[in-house]
Amino acid sequence: MVALEIVQLKTSDMENFSYLLYCPQTREGAIVDPSMRPQLVLDEAVSRKVKVRLLLNTHGHQDHITGNGDILAGGGIQLAAHPDAVPAADIALSEGMQLPIGNSSITVMDTPGHSPGSVVFATADAIISGDTLFVSRCGRADLPGSDVSQLYTSLQRLKQLAPTTRVYPGHDYGPMPSSTIAWELEHNEFIKCPNLESFIALRMG
Repeated sequence: MVALEIVQLKTSDMENFSYLLYCPQTREGAIVDPSMRPQLVLDEAVSRKVKVRLLLNTHGHQDHITGNGDILAGGGIQLAAHPDAVPAADIALSEGMQLPIGNSSITVMDTPGHSPGSVVFATADAIISGDTLFVSRCGRADLPGSDVSQLYTSLQRLKQLAPTTRVYPGHDYGPMPSSTIAWELEHNEFIKCPNLESFIALRMG
């Protein structure tokens, strides 16, 4: 399977990251979380001659999905999100779903906790982790619909991924824009918590 190209773009004053993913062979691609400056992602797709087929949302918070309408306005693009996050999406995402992109695909991982319907998008060698996992941190669990126990479980799933897996977060909150699972296992105190009780004390303290 062809490795997808992943382009990371800063698209808000809230340090949001948006992403353009595409197959280098077919130039078919997807946009993830267009945030507040969707034109930046559209311009990047044009400059790279990428035909965007899918718009993917990691979760339903407004700082991530505000630009959805602008992306979809051109037509020919399907919106994909978990029904608990964006109920009106064209494609209702669920655990293990495969989304084809050219000669490759993305796998959906159900990772609730930060918000209902939070998902992570996994490629062969990377994850786009939304607000579930940041570089050196994790998402909040004190917002409406958050569940700290679910967030702990979701992080336990992610820490089982291959150590070389690249981590592309939803915000630029860490010491660098991206990392690896190995780096997080060494430096991220949230993902290092040995049990739920210690995680709750750290995250909610």
